[in-house]
This record gives sequence, structure tokens and C-alpha cells, in this order.
Amino acid sequence: MLEADALDDLVARSGKPVTILITVYWHTRSAGELARRYDGRVLAPRRARAPVARRAGEIATFEPGNVVAEDVHALPTARSSEVVYWLPKHRALVPGDVILGADGGGLRLCPQSWLPGTVKLADLAASLRAALDLPLVRVLVSHGEPVLARGRHALTDALAHAPSAA
Repeated sequence: MLEADALDDLVARSGKPVTILITVYWHTRSAGELARRYDGRVLAPRRARAPVARRAGEIATFEPGNVVAEDVHALPTARSSEVVYWLPKHRALVPGDVILGADGGGLRLCPQSWLPGTVKLADLAASLRAALDLPLVRVLVSHGEPVLARGRHALTDALAHAPSAA
């Protein structure tokens, strides 16, 4: 997170309301505190409402597939309580935990152990393939190094290495 003074300055200069977007509920961290500090709001996928609200307090929810804030699109994933955000203006994809930075650069899918119940990596890969139709340049991962150029290529490569459905 940015140093508090730098974030205060950024919020003040923007003149826009603050919206904190949650990709996956355990990434809630200080969302509630920041929403209160900047008189903002927290948005999360509807399926993640209860755990996000426990951590952040009052929240608003949306359905995956919605445009959720200005021109930010929430793309569904095979993990029903997690979304990936598409920021068209920046040609950037912002995942929570389903897409990670790979050692040595590039991208990889999360480990199978991070997926719930009967969801398989092949299901996850299938749910993310729609992102390949976007004019994707950047993938801003939560874990690992971001991909700042050739994002579609990096995502294509990660999906190609996912196990196929049996």
C-alpha cells in the first residue's frame, strides 16, 4: 500500500469518490478503514458479501459480469466468490489470486489447492479464456511481478499450461 501521506495526496488531487474493489474476500485487509478515511465505499462480488462485510463493515455488492465503477468490469471466474477486473482505459486485467506472477516473469494460474471443492484448474482456465478477447496489455497481479507489456501473450501462455478437462 502507498504511504498514507502519498495516498492522502492522490485522493485529494483526484477529486473523485473513492471506491475500493475487492477481488477475493481474504484480500479485504484495510478496505473498511480506507473507506471510512476517504468517505468511500467498498464493492465486492455478491457471493463474497458475508466474509467481506465481517472484515470491512458496510459494503455494496455486484454480480460478476457487471460494470462496477466508472469503466471497470468485473469478470467472473470459476471461483464463484472471486472476480478479475478489466480496466479498459489502461488495457489492464487485475486478478486477486486466480492468476499469479510466474517465477522469471509471465503468469501462472493459482495452485489447485487454492480452488474450492470440485473446481479444477481446467475449469479456472476455461473461465479466464474470455479475457483473451480483450485488448489486453497489462496484468497487475496481487502476487508476483506484474506483466506490463504483452499481457495477452502472457495469459495465453499461462492458460496453455493449465491441465485440460478430462
